[in-house]
Amino acid sequence: MPPGQGRVNRGPAAAADNRRAILTAARRLFAERGFHVPLSVVAKEARIGQGVMYRHFPTRFDLAFAVFEDHFEDLETAASATGPDAFHRLWAMLVEFTVDDAAFVEMVVDARRNAPDYDGDRRLRALVDRALATSHAAATVDPALTSDTVLLAWRMCFGVVVTAPEPDADVVHARVREARALLPADFR
Repeated sequence: MPPGQGRVNRGPAAAADNRRAILTAARRLFAERGFHVPLSVVAKEARIGQGVMYRHFPTRFDLAFAVFEDHFEDLETAASATGPDAFHRLWAMLVEFTVDDAAFVEMVVDARRNAPDYDGDRRLRALVDRALATSHAAATVDPALTSDTVLLAWRMCFGVVVTAPEPDADVVHARVREARALLPADFR
């Protein structure tokens, strides 16, 4: 290869671009293949070396937390909304994330087991509590509905997603709609 025509190592100048490429690749691959997709596949998709991957994200959890922090920000926005349908907006978003990106839930489950410092469960419960309080005050959901019940229903939806006989998104969405129809009216 003639001089000057090979790949140029941009060093620290490429750090932001590399991080963005890793997050983009991880977001897509986690959604398609789940949280346990090999990190070597993420690095290849991002067109970076594994050393670069581990420099930015030393562990799978570090990468997953960065990817899924966007979900928590979206859920935070929904839970903070005012108005009588705060809970319904949060619930719809939570179910959508679960169906479209089951890796989000896989990460939360693995973090609960392997990262005792992870506060995702507490954060999610606080979001549900906030949205429920708003909707309870507006009398748009059953006053007996608790965050425990909501989180149980959410885990049930996740169970439908991960046990679906076909990974086809339309089929999974249909199965989750069927499951939600079995739940009390506040979840439909």
